[in-house]
Amino acid sequence: MASNKLPKAGIRFDEVIRGYDFIKNEHDPCVYKKIIGSLVAYIVLYVDDILLIGNNVKMLGNIKAWMLGLTQFSYIEKVFKRFKIKNSKRGYLLMRHGIKLSEKLKRMSNIPYASAIGSIQYVVQCTRPDVAYALSVTSTYQACIGEAHWSVAKIILKYLKRTKDIFLIYGGGELILEGYSDASFQSDNDDAKSQSGFIFKLNACGCLEEFQAGYRSGLHHGS
Repeated sequence: MASNKLPKAGIRFDEVIRGYDFIKNEHDPCVYKKIIGSLVAYIVLYVDDILLIGNNVKMLGNIKAWMLGLTQFSYIEKVFKRFKIKNSKRGYLLMRHGIKLSEKLKRMSNIPYASAIGSIQYVVQCTRPDVAYALSVTSTYQACIGEAHWSVAKIILKYLKRTKDIFLIYGGGELILEGYSDASFQSDNDDAKSQSGFIFKLNACGCLEEFQAGYRSGLHHGS
């Protein structure tokens, strides 16, 4: 007999799916049903797989449109606890304008900076391309870090904490790729080099960002 208890991840799924008018089966908590007139759809959960069944193709397509998404809600929660970061009023803004970091600082021991950056990088690669620029700025400094670097890293983690419910949604339709690049002049604090960056957006969402220091001879913009 199936258990009527759900793990924590299942409880969260249950709350979300009920918000879309699905009804949980009384005898099996992994089966949900939605009825609109003569139309019916079933969602069946099995470990980490979802089976979608129904009698109307359009209805199933609409359900898939909002179900095809990825989130790292649980992972972000674990990262936040691992680094023992306290809740605060910060975290609404990912990176403030004009922030300056430098390598000319004495290395701080016992600060898990590299580990925190690695955790942020994993989130960026999987579901959060919106944090890619902040990652590119902070990941530049690994050998010589100071309190300013750690403060910025913690703000990024707090931002992820506050936005942990954001999903990466996969939709249909035409794919539109846009690319932009820009550069500053002698803005690197350590060697006065110019800095350049670019971003590629897939259907208006940032999918790849890069931040580099060096000498550039030109500036390009394309779409």
